[in-house]
Amino acid sequence: MAKGVKVELKEADAVINLNIIVIYGSKIPDIAAKIQDNVKNAVETMTGLHVAEINIYVQGVSFPQPLEETVEGELSITE
Repeated sequence: MAKGVKVELKEADAVINLNIIVIYGSKIPDIAAKIQDNVKNAVETMTGLHVAEINIYVQGVSFPQPLEETVEGELSITE
């Protein structure tokens, strides 16, 4: 897997590449749009740079750990 964040500076513009892993069942376009909005606002506010692009690359899908029911009916996380 590639590194998580790569930033390229071109004069006063920034191009940001993000590699993410999403949770199974997530709506990838919605997640990507929220990440782009949050990162753009944070970078422009903190640095004053103009963010020209934010590219999101989905590197994989994470599946939640299964829950196993015990004899007493309690739930426990399996390893």
